[in-house]
Amino acid sequence: MPPQSNKPAERLHQVSQHLTPSSSSSPLPAAFRWRPALPADLPVNHTPLNPITFLLKAALIRPNHPALVHPGRAGGEVSWTYAAWAERVAQLAYALRARGLGDGDRVLVLGPNVPFVADALQAVPAAKGVLVVVNTRLSAPEVQFILENSGAKIVLVDETLVKLLPSDVVESGRTKGAKVQVVRCADTGRDDDPYEQFLREGAAHDKALGGKEWAGLEFPRDEETTMAITYTSGTTSRPKGVELTLRGCYLAAIANAVESRLTDSSRFLWTLPMFHVLGWCFPWSSTMAMCTQICLRTMDYSVIWDAFFNGVTHYNAAPTVQIEIVNHPKARKLDHSLYATIAGAAPTATLIEELEKLGITVVHVYGTSEAYGPMTRTYYVDRSSPHYYRDMAKQGHSFLTADDIRVVRLTPDGECPTDDLIETAADGQEVGEIVLRGNIVCRGYWHNEEATKKAFAGSFYHTGDLSIRYPDGTFAIVDRAKDFIISGGENVSSLAVENALAAHDDVLECAVVGRAHEKWGERPHAYVVLKPGSSWHGKHAEFEASVKGGLRGKISAFAIPEWIEVVKPEDLPKTSTGKIQKVALRERVKKLK
Repeated sequence: MPPQSNKPAERLHQVSQHLTPSSSSSPLPAAFRWRPALPADLPVNHTPLNPITFLLKAALIRPNHPALVHPGRAGGEVSWTYAAWAERVAQLAYALRARGLGDGDRVLVLGPNVPFVADALQAVPAAKGVLVVVNTRLSAPEVQFILENSGAKIVLVDETLVKLLPSDVVESGRTKGAKVQVVRCADTGRDDDPYEQFLREGAAHDKALGGKEWAGLEFPRDEETTMAITYTSGTTSRPKGVELTLRGCYLAAIANAVESRLTDSSRFLWTLPMFHVLGWCFPWSSTMAMCTQICLRTMDYSVIWDAFFNGVTHYNAAPTVQIEIVNHPKARKLDHSLYATIAGAAPTATLIEELEKLGITVVHVYGTSEAYGPMTRTYYVDRSSPHYYRDMAKQGHSFLTADDIRVVRLTPDGECPTDDLIETAADGQEVGEIVLRGNIVCRGYWHNEEATKKAFAGSFYHTGDLSIRYPDGTFAIVDRAKDFIISGGENVSSLAVENALAAHDDVLECAVVGRAHEKWGERPHAYVVLKPGSSWHGKHAEFEASVKGGLRGKISAFAIPEWIEVVKPEDLPKTSTGKIQKVALRERVKKLK
C-alpha cells in the first residue's frame, strides 16, 4: 500500500502526500534542503564523518521511497517516505534546540521500537546533542541512575514507560524551564499527541529562524565528538556509560550494511531493540543502504513470522530470540531470501542449523557494547564440509572498518596482562583473552576514568572473553573469563558444554555454571529447558541419565555435567538484553548441597 503519513504540521502533511512511490514524476526538492551547514574554514579535503548524512543523501536520491513503516500504530499502518521522514527529523532537531538543548547536552530516549525512537536516533545528533537510549526493561531505580549519571536535559518517553521516571522529574517536566524536560509520546500520530505537538514547536522554531530547514542545522567540526552514551547492563555493579562517537557510528554503520548484505531493496524488521547499543548502529546502516525500516512495538513472534512471510529480508536478534523464532508454531521454510544477523551471545551450531533449515541465511557476528555492537563476522565457510555448522559458530574475522582482533596470552594465574601483550598460538587450543583496538572501539566510559584506564590497559580494549585461534586466523569464544570452570585442574568451557547439550533434540535452551565439588573443586551444573511437547517432561531423572550417557565420547569426561537440572523457561534468569544471567545461576548453586 502507498505510504501514508499522519503529520501534525500542514507542510509536512503536504510533503508526505506529494512524495509517494507512485508520484515518481513529481519534481525533487531543492538540493539545499538536504544539506546541513558545515563549520566554517574546514579544509577543502575534509568533511567530518557523521552518520546523519546517510539520511540526507537518501532523501535527495530516493525521496519517494518508503523509509520508515509502523504497522502497529493504533488506527492503522503509517509510513513515511525518505523526504517526509527527513523533514520530520529536522523538526525534532529544531524542537530540541528550541527547548534549550546545547551542544553536547544529553537527551534520554525511553521507548520501544516505534517511530519517535527512530526519529530521535537521527535528530538528537543533528541537533548536536548526545543520545542516551535507555533499556526499556530496566527498573525505575536503574533508569533514575542513568538519568542522573548522564545529566540528561530532555527526556523523550513513550507514554507507557513514564512510570519508570522519577515522579519529581515527570512533574517538573511539564514546564519548559524545568531542570529536566519531559516530552511524552502516545504513539497515536494525532494532533493532540504531545510528541506531535513537540514537532510543531520545531516547525515554528525553524520558521522563526527563516525556514532554513537542514541548512540551519550545523554539524560538529570534530568527528570524534561523543554522539551517544549507551549503558552496559550492570548485572554485578552500576552500569557504565560507553561513549560512542560520530566517526565510530559512521564506520560501524557502513560495515554493518556491507556485512549483513543490506541493499536499497531490503526491508529491515526491528526485532533487535533500538536501545541495544543503538540498535547495533543499524539505524544508520539502513539509511546508508536507503532501504525500508519496519517498526515492531512488541516482540510478538506470530507477528514476526507474518512479517517474514510478507517480504521482510533482514532482521537482527540475539540467540535467545532466535530460539523462539525457530520453535514457533508458524515456523516453516521460506521461499525468499531472509538474512538473520545473530550476536549478543555465542550461538550454538545447532541453532544455526535450525535457522538455515528454515531458509534463513545466518550472518554470525561478534562484538561488544564497547565496539559499537558487531565488529567481526564468520566468512566463507565451506558448506560441503562435515563441520559446516561447527565452523559457522566460530566468531570469524574482523569487519572491514575494524582492526584485526588479537587473542593474547594469560598470566600463570589466568589473568590478562596489562602490558607486553603476546599472541596465543594459532593452534585451536591455547586459550587467551580477546583484546580490540581501532576505528570501532569506544572512546571510553562516561565520567569514569578508572574503568576506562582498566579496560584500555596496554592500549587495547580488554573484552573479558576467552578464545582460541585457528591457523586460518579465525577465532572461537570458549567462555567469559568469569564463566570458566576449573575441575580437578582441568579447564572446562561452559560454552562447549552448552553446545553439546543444545544438540539434543529435546533441549530448547540451556546454561552451564561451575558448582562446588568436594573432590574436584568444581564440576559443571547444567540448567536445561525442554522443548514443548518433549516426551521427557515429568521424567527428569531419566532424562539426566540419558543425556549423560549420550555425552560420553562427545566431550571430555570431566566436562560432562555432574548435575542436569530441568527448569521452566521463566526459571532461567536473563539480563534485560536477553543474555542468560550466569552470575544469578552461580549464586543459586552456592545454596545447593
